[in-house]
Amino acid sequence: MAAAPGRTLVLFRHAKSAWPDVPDHDRPLARRGIQAAPLMGRWLRDGGLVPDQVLCSTARRARETWQFAQTGLAAAPPVTFDARIYEAAATDLLDLIHEVPPAAGTLLLIGHNPAVGDLAVLLAAAAVGAAVPGPGAAGPGDLERMRAKFPTAAIAVLGYAGTWPGLAPRQARLTAFVTPRDLGSGSAAGT
Repeated sequence: MAAAPGRTLVLFRHAKSAWPDVPDHDRPLARRGIQAAPLMGRWLRDGGLVPDQVLCSTARRARETWQFAQTGLAAAPPVTFDARIYEAAATDLLDLIHEVPPAAGTLLLIGHNPAVGDLAVLLAAAAVGAAVPGPGAAGPGDLERMRAKFPTAAIAVLGYAGTWPGLAPRQARLTAFVTPRDLGSGSAAGT
């Protein structure tokens, strides 16, 4: 799963959250989310997808997703917690990606649906399964599967040959789409 030449964008929907009586921004992860996040971090590590930069929503469930995923990733890349990711639309997220420093070859963005799933579909021109062997490798039906549902803790990996400011709709290739359920965990279902 090593990154192709150019840029690799990893879009990670926050893990399953709990619904206590707190403002939406302050909702923590549920037990299932706490179990799924490190699993997804290990998948990134094992696939050679350790990010050079992380952009993460300031919402508690997104910050906790990063915290637990980082334990599985076993790396400490620079992270920016950005309030603009919370309640963003797909085009807002794309604007944030345009601001990423050119030295970042692999960018991990942790955010919320519908924006994360919408951005993945917006950017993906095609799915290419051969680039990422193993669980999560993008196959012919994965673009449609991702379009139909982008579950909690799901990750889409997109390859792009240009620079971050030039990333535009339909210019990336979906190289992987994986959920915790794909990796043998039932903790991705739901919102």
